[in-house]
Amino acid sequence: MDTFKTVPESQTTLTELMIPSYANFGGKIHGGIIMGLMDKVAYVCSAKHAGAYCVTASVEDIDFLAPVEVGELVSLMASVNYVGKTSLVVGIKVISENVKTHTVKHTNTSYFTMVAMDENHMPLQVPGLILHTDIEIRRFFQGLHRKQLKKYYRQEESRVKSDFEMDQTIELLKTERCRIERVK
Repeated sequence: MDTFKTVPESQTTLTELMIPSYANFGGKIHGGIIMGLMDKVAYVCSAKHAGAYCVTASVEDIDFLAPVEVGELVSLMASVNYVGKTSLVVGIKVISENVKTHTVKHTNTSYFTMVAMDENHMPLQVPGLILHTDIEIRRFFQGLHRKQLKKYYRQEESRVKSDFEMDQTIELLKTERCRIERVK
């Protein structure tokens, strides 16, 4: 019998103070620090839903919308948006807060595809998702749509590679910021 869980059962928020050792030479927090925290919260959220160890299969759209400063609190809010058979998509929203000025910035939104694993490191079926709200239904549908787009993009990349024609490509690249100096 299939099991199902609600979205709130696995929702997770991780908050961490940004300290000087996390900063780059420009005084902003390294993007890699934020990405590591995103991976951590994606793991916790997915493991809570799956009831099992989960691994990161892919990450979509890590666009840094605003810098994070030393001394700010970063909160990462994770929610299971979509489930397949053995995988699940965790949506993550990242905000930073200056505790002195109470200024809050949205710094990132990203989607992590996680795969549940059994004790033998084989993919494990995850519980289905019970959708209660319009937002949950929309997010599930968007996750399904992103999955379809990802498949389409992979097919297109394969087609472009197999249909590659050098002379036509060189002509198209003439308007780009590159200089072709072929070595034979």
